[in-house]
Formats: sequence, structure tokens, C-alpha cells
Amino acid sequence: MSDNENGQTDGSFRHVLRTSPMDFWRLWYVGMVVSTVRWLETVAMGIVVYQQTGSAFVVAMVTMLRLVPMGLFGAFLGAFAERFDRRLTLAGVVGLMAVTSALLAVVAWTGTLEVWHFAVASFINGCGWATDNPLRRVMMGEVMGRDRMATAMALDVGAGNASRMVGPAVGGLLLAGVGIEGAFVLSVAMYASAVAAALLVRSRIPSSPGSGAVLARTWEGVAIVFTDRRLGAIMVVTVIYNVFAWPFTSMIPVIGRDRLLLGPEGVGLLTSVDGVGAFAGALVLALWLSQGWHARAYVGGVAAYLVGLIAFAFAPTPLLAGAALLVTGLSGAAFSTLQATLVYLAAPVDMRSRVLGVLSVCIGTGPIGFLWLGWLADLIGAPEATAITGVMGLLALAATWPLWRRI
Repeated sequence: MSDNENGQTDGSFRHVLRTSPMDFWRLWYVGMVVSTVRWLETVAMGIVVYQQTGSAFVVAMVTMLRLVPMGLFGAFLGAFAERFDRRLTLAGVVGLMAVTSALLAVVAWTGTLEVWHFAVASFINGCGWATDNPLRRVMMGEVMGRDRMATAMALDVGAGNASRMVGPAVGGLLLAGVGIEGAFVLSVAMYASAVAAALLVRSRIPSSPGSGAVLARTWEGVAIVFTDRRLGAIMVVTVIYNVFAWPFTSMIPVIGRDRLLLGPEGVGLLTSVDGVGAFAGALVLALWLSQGWHARAYVGGVAAYLVGLIAFAFAPTPLLAGAALLVTGLSGAAFSTLQATLVYLAAPVDMRSRVLGVLSVCIGTGPIGFLWLGWLADLIGAPEATAITGVMGLLALAATWPLWRRI
């Protein structure tokens, strides 16, 4: 399918809503479900792991394992995605995550659930998450066309951010009222509906099985990032965000319980505030963001996010902590919407899956941040460690200005 098969050039929010094919909405739904389950399970796992171990470092490590596959396999997945039926591959990936949650539900029901079970499940589901950019989002871009990509991505990010409102709250409530096995049973049901939606996708994006070995194709994607200054700059900002900014989410349950004295329901609701801000930010971007502001919103979103997490670390009350998380949500929406959009638009048409695979590798640098933050939190306390890491992120952003100004 061409970038703009139907010849439409209007990328406005209303136009996208009116003319988007059903395949876009099916892919959108798959992303929303996977993101909702990710946040539901992240909060539930974080609370249970902290209750069992009392270690902020272990909580950060379990959360981190969802990112490890991106760093290990992200670039290769972009090349693999070009060689198979993407509809069936997407359904298979979501099905694997459903099986993982089902096994956790059974183990939890027997009362034998241990921390290492969470660790293995996080890694397996992280493998599924690593396919999102080179698989599902490339499919969305091909379905929608280049001119509507930014608005379509804002709708996709909006769904993911809406899941950050619902997932943490539901996870906390289920944990308090039913137990963690209830959270996993709900996850399985939601994954099943996403598998059905993936199988209903009718668009066929041609595969290219005969166009070179996977390793050679992977290297082509990496090489173009090094030679294209704009793509390289986007990747640098992505690394800064994932090392210094996003890992703070693993500290929300810790700070919520220890500093703000909240129970599971309170931690879940507090975490969902970040999703409220992110959902609102995605809607604003879909309605009003013009192409001339893409780069400013992308880099500015990272800077504002870092300031917001520093404020959250030292917030003395749940109300002020929620206000800080609202800021991280709003600014994170700008970063998330434009990250994949800028890469998709800047990459050569025939290499989008591979370059988005490289983007997944940059996202996969997050474990460095989780390791650092978890270790420092155990050493000096979660609030202080979170604030220090945020300041380091602002310094890194300032130091790389000669690079990202090229975006």
C-alpha cells in the first residue's frame, strides 16, 4: 500500500476520525489493550514485589525487565517484521502475552507466586512490547498514509495514555479486592479480544523474504541512523528520556507507600493521574499540533517531563504529587506522539521497519536507568534518587543541544 493510497492530504483530527479505515481502528484497539494490561500488571506487580521484598531496587528490576528485550532484540525485530505476514505475527505476539498472564493467574491461585515468576513474565511480555514500533505502528502508518501519520499516532498514543488512567487504578483495586490473580485473569480476557482484533485486519503489507539476510538488513537500518543527522538526533533524545526520565515510574509505588503513606488503591489512583495528563496531552496534540512544532514539542516534552518528576519526588502531599504527575503525563504525551512519527517520516520508505527497530533499541536503553535508579534508591531513598536522576537528565539534554537542534 502506498503512503497515501487514497490521495488524501488532510491530516486534521476530524478528517482522520471521519476517513480512517477499520483496519486502523483494529490496530489502535490492539495497542490500547496491550498498553492497558501493561500498566495494570506493572502496578500490581510493583506493589506485591515491594510487599514481599521491601526493596525498591527489586521493584525497579522487575519493571526494567520489560525493557530489556528492546535493547537486545529491537533492531533484529525490525528486519524480521519485513519477512512475515504481519497480521498473523501481531496476533501471535499478543497470544504469547496472553498465555504468560494465564500461567501467572494459575500460579497465583495456588498461592505459590514468587518474585522470579514476575521477572520471567516481565521479560516475555517485554519481547512482545519490543515488536510494537517495527510491527503494529508500521502497519498503522501504511494503512493511514504519510500525511495523516502524526494525527494517527496522536490517537494511538492517546489510547495508550488512556490506558494509563484505567490500568493502574484497576490494578490497584483488583489487588486490594480480589488479589493479584484477579488482575491476571482480566489481562487474559483483554488479550483474547486483542488477538481477535488483530486477526480481523484485512490490509496486507507485502513482505520481502528474499531481500537479504536478517543481519545484513539490520545493519542497514543501524547504518542509516548514523549517517542521517536528523534520525541520529531523534535517537539521542530517546536515549536521554529512557535512561533519565521514564524509569521514575517504577518509584511511584515506592514513594506512594513510604512517603505519601498510600495503600494499594491510593497508589493505583495516583499512578493513573499521569495517564490523565497524557491522555489530555494526546488530544491537544491531535487537535492543534502543526508539523512546524513537531521538533519543539518532542524535545520540550522531555525537558518538562524531567522537571515534573523532580517535583513529584519531593511533593509532600498526594495532591501535589498528583499535580506533578499531571505534568509528566502532558509532557510525556508530546514525546511519545512525536517519537515514532518523526522517525517514520524521516526514514526511507523501504527501511521504516528496520529504523523503527533501531528506535526500539534506543528505548531499550531504559534498563540502564532502572538499574541506576533502583540502586540509588536503596542507597539514599527513592525521593532523593528520583530527583537526582531527573537533574542528570536535564544536564544531559543541555549537553546534547548541538545534536538535537538538528531535528
